[in-house]
Amino acid sequence: MDMKEMQKEVDTYISQFKAGYFSPLANLARLTEEVGELAREINHSHGEKKKKSTEEENMIEAELGDNLFVLICLANSLNIDLTKSFEDTMHKFNVRDKDRFERK
Repeated sequence: MDMKEMQKEVDTYISQFKAGYFSPLANLARLTEEVGELAREINHSHGEKKKKSTEEENMIEAELGDNLFVLICLANSLNIDLTKSFEDTMHKFNVRDKDRFERK
């Protein structure tokens, strides 16, 4: 599935509810919350703070999916094409930052 399809699928899902998309500010708050949950999982898996024995193991993949969903909701609510946004960002890295880091 490409990004346009993902954006369409999220839009189809959200469109079935009267409330529709949350406001951009509410989506940003949700995204911040999800990034925090991802950070917690990474800290458990790769940091010094290990999980309690009662907590599920390796939820990084699930948290990345949650982050992607909310990011797509934010983009859709602002009518932003994430494919174009990504292409613009990669152009920036490949042109402006092409000599920024030492290559292999």
